[in-house]
Amino acid sequence: MNAFLILMLRLVLAASFLASLFGQIMVVPNSGMLEFQRDYGPDMAPILAAASIIGVACVQVMLVAGWMLLGMIDRDAIFSDKAFRWIDVIIGAALAGVLLSLAVAVCFFVVDTGADEMVFIGAMLGLAACIGAGTSFAMLMLIMRGLLRKATELKTEMAEVI
Repeated sequence: MNAFLILMLRLVLAASFLASLFGQIMVVPNSGMLEFQRDYGPDMAPILAAASIIGVACVQVMLVAGWMLLGMIDRDAIFSDKAFRWIDVIIGAALAGVLLSLAVAVCFFVVDTGADEMVFIGAMLGLAACIGAGTSFAMLMLIMRGLLRKATELKTEMAEVI
């Protein structure tokens, strides 16, 4: 992969990380809490704020792992056992986000928030989208992990032949 493309990808990862950090520190505790209290009541607001912050942290873990994998590509070391560890971190963070979304969905069904029907439906659709996207992403990463495993085996065999 050429150096310019790696630089651009790193800039996107860094900008995404900084934007998500801003959201965790400023947006969710301030504006998010007010919105959660207004739409879902004072009992659910802290739960939703904590879930939002943890969900963003899951994305941040994936961004850091992507940064590390880009570094391995840049050093031409992507076909090593360390790469599998970072891919496992990505898969774990995606599944953690899915479990978090499932927990929030269950919380919505168990706790009577008194939310407007349309707000409730919108929240459930958003959670369903998070669950579906996270599950799909984790499955895609499992497939990519298998492809990397096969490519690593083939590279090792080729190195032995040469």
